[in-house]
Formats: sequence, C-alpha cells, structure tokens
Amino acid sequence: MSTSRPLSPAKRWLGLVLIATAQFVVIMDTSIIGVALPDIQRALGFTPESLSWVFNAYVVAFGGLLLLGGRLSDAFGARKIFVLGWIVLIVGSIMAGAAGTVGVEIAGRAIQGAGSAMIAPAALTLLMMLFGGTSDLPKAFAVYGAAAPIGGTAGVFLGGVLTEYASWPWVFYVTVPIALIVLAFAATALPRTVRKASGSIDIGGAVTVTLGLAAVVYAVVNAPEIGWLTWSTLGMLAAGIVLLLIFFLIQARSRNPLLRLGLLRAPLLGAANVAQLMLGAAWVSMWFFLNLYLQQVLGASAFAAGAALLPMTGLVVLVMIALAPRLQERFGAKALIVTGLLLLAGGLAWLAFVRPDGSYVVDVLPASLLAALGMSLAFVPSLGTAINAAPPAETGVASGLVSTSYQIGSALGLAVLTAIVYGIAGHDSTTVELTQGYSAAFIGAAILALLGAIITAIAMRKPRAAAFVSEESVSA
Repeated sequence: MSTSRPLSPAKRWLGLVLIATAQFVVIMDTSIIGVALPDIQRALGFTPESLSWVFNAYVVAFGGLLLLGGRLSDAFGARKIFVLGWIVLIVGSIMAGAAGTVGVEIAGRAIQGAGSAMIAPAALTLLMMLFGGTSDLPKAFAVYGAAAPIGGTAGVFLGGVLTEYASWPWVFYVTVPIALIVLAFAATALPRTVRKASGSIDIGGAVTVTLGLAAVVYAVVNAPEIGWLTWSTLGMLAAGIVLLLIFFLIQARSRNPLLRLGLLRAPLLGAANVAQLMLGAAWVSMWFFLNLYLQQVLGASAFAAGAALLPMTGLVVLVMIALAPRLQERFGAKALIVTGLLLLAGGLAWLAFVRPDGSYVVDVLPASLLAALGMSLAFVPSLGTAINAAPPAETGVASGLVSTSYQIGSALGLAVLTAIVYGIAGHDSTTVELTQGYSAAFIGAAILALLGAIITAIAMRKPRAAAFVSEESVSA
C-alpha cells in the first residue's frame, strides 16, 4: 500500500475529524432510532416483538459484512471503500426515512448497515496510515475510540429532538447532510491508497456469515411469539448454525479468506473481541430498554427521554478523552477492561430496581451514570488491544473482526433480552408488567457484562510483540 504524498499536519487532523465522524455516525445510526421506536411502530405497524428489527436489520448487515468491508479496504484501497460506503449509507438512509411499510423500513436499515460495514474498517485503516508510527497515534486513537460511545449516547438525544420537533423519518435523514460534508473533504484530507487486489474476494464467506447471523437473530427474536420448540424456530436456528459452520469451512480452505483463522489463535485478540462482544450486548441493550422504560412506563416524551440520557454522553466524553488514557498508562488495558465491565454490570444491576411509578433522578440517573463510567473505561482499551494484536498488513481485517464482535454482540444480546422482556410482559402489557420485563432485561445485560469481565480476567495475556498497546499497558 502507498499514498500519493504526505499530508500536511493540518490535513492530517482534518482527516482525523472525518474518521472520527465516520465512527460517530455508524454507531449513532444504531442508537438514534431508540426514542423514535414507538412512533415508527405506530406509523408502520410493527408488532412489539418485530420492532427490534429496526435495530437488528442494521446491526446484522453491519456486523455480518464488516469482514468483507475490511477485506475490500485492504484489497482496493481504504479511501475508495470509505467513500463508497458513505454513498451506500446515503441511499439506505433515504430509503429508511421514506419507508411506508415494514419491509421497506427493514430493507433501508439493512442497506444502511452495509454502507457502515464498508466505512468502519476503512476509517481505522486510514487512521493508522495518517498517524501510525507517530507520537500522535495514542491521541488520535483515543479520539477515534471515543467517537463510538459518544455517537451511541448522543444519538439518543438527537433522536429525541428530531422525533419531538420534526418527525421520525428525520432520525434517518439526518445522516445525509453529514455524509455529504464528509464526502466533500475526503479527497483532500484523506490519503490516497493504492493497492491491487490479490486474488478473488471471498463473496461466499460474506454471504454465509451474514445469512447465518441473520437466521440466528431472527429465530431468537420470533421465538417468544411462535414458540421456542416449534419447527420454525428450531429450523431457523439450525440453518443459521449450519451457515456459520460453512463460513468457517470456507475460511479454512480459501486462499483469500475474509478472516484468516490463524488470527483467532492469539489469546490477546480473542479475549479483546470477547470483551467487545459482551460490551455491545450489555450496553446497547441497556439504552434500548431504558428508552422504552422512560417513554412507555414513566410517560416521557421523545425529547424528554433523549434529554434524560444526555448526562451519559458528557460523562463518556470526559472519561474517554481525559481520564481513561491516563488510567490505562498507569494500570494497564486489562485492568481497565475488567474494571469497566464490572462497573457496567453494577449499573445494570442497579437499573433492575426500576419501578412502575419510578423517578428519573432516583431510578435512572445514578445507575445510568455508573454504567456509562464502566463503558467509558472498557471500550477503548479493548478496541485498541484487539486491533494491535494483528499484523500491520491485516489491520483492516482486525478492525472488521472487532467491530463485528461489538455489533453482533449488540444484535444477539438485544434479541435474547427482547425475548425475555416480552416473555415476561406478554402482549398488551400494563406498566407493571412492562417494568418487570425491563427489569429482567437489565439483569440479563448485567450478567453478560459480568461474564465479559470474568473471561477478560482469565484469558487476556501479554502479547508476544507490542504495537500501540505495550505489554505493560496490557498486563495488570
């Protein structure tokens, strides 16, 4: 890979702004729909169980195609795939906003996810090209990493504003002007990469992993409505598992696999990906059900629900930019990941005590801040550890893998916890029944975060060679 010419310092930092914006937007698009879900449900006729597919259609396409996006970035040049991804994202955003039926809405969200799957790994590759080997890399990586949870929590507030004062389609349309601004500066602020594709692209692998994940999530989401032991549920689960097994067989035999299976044998990489998997499952499920609790139980408007979670955004920004890097330097990445997941589990367990007649100040605010603190401490160290455990030539694939872990953790975690919520609350639920369901979901999410902390504590070992994350910064 080569670049056309070195960029000036000013353009390098502008490039970082574009890269951080990309990370912000692809994660924002998972959370911005949260407070708009009740309006989307009423407008398009979603059932309570199928409503989570407004979220899942995006994250399954995003997570399932991230490995392909990383491979395309490595093969054809990160900037080209970065630009193409934004164009696809624009198309999906317009389609989702203009949807008049459930099917069109889900299709638009899936196209959004496909665009994001090209943007995310290409963005990280571009960051490493701009700052790799420089003293500014840790700072650039912190900004990039912070953009994800900031996008997630800020999306909640922005979704509330747009839903309250415009209408629900604008939670999708808002992506379009941001995308156009990024595209306007991409040619001058991002390095031009030149790399020829070596061999064929593993389309078969991309199809099988995406369809396999979609089948598993679909089965879990629909099981509460049609039954866990029905032929439809068991058949869909079996089909998903078979497709995922076929994916791994393809990877083992392919000359140009999406995922070189040898990467998975690195304990450091595996442990960091498990941390991201559990982090996504716990954190995303928390904001999804917390939004619904605020609106459907406490009766908050869309704007009020978004504003209620805004303090989390401020805490995430403060901790991830100002505090977490210093703590990592002193205590190590492993210590921060484990501590962060434990704090997240504590915040979720606290939220499990929500009441039908609860108060935002008593039932939501302190617990959500504790959870946000945990997320802030664990996210960047686990992301950076996973990326730097891979060889430099496979940065795009490593980025795709760790992003896949987070997104698929989000999708599967939300699918399982949605099944729990409506298995307890049932249809036409009272506020008491809904509260019981949401409380169970928070307990489930807390268990997932706790499992992530335990696995990280046991499995994360010192890497053989250091890159951005040194041996000292990984070990605790």
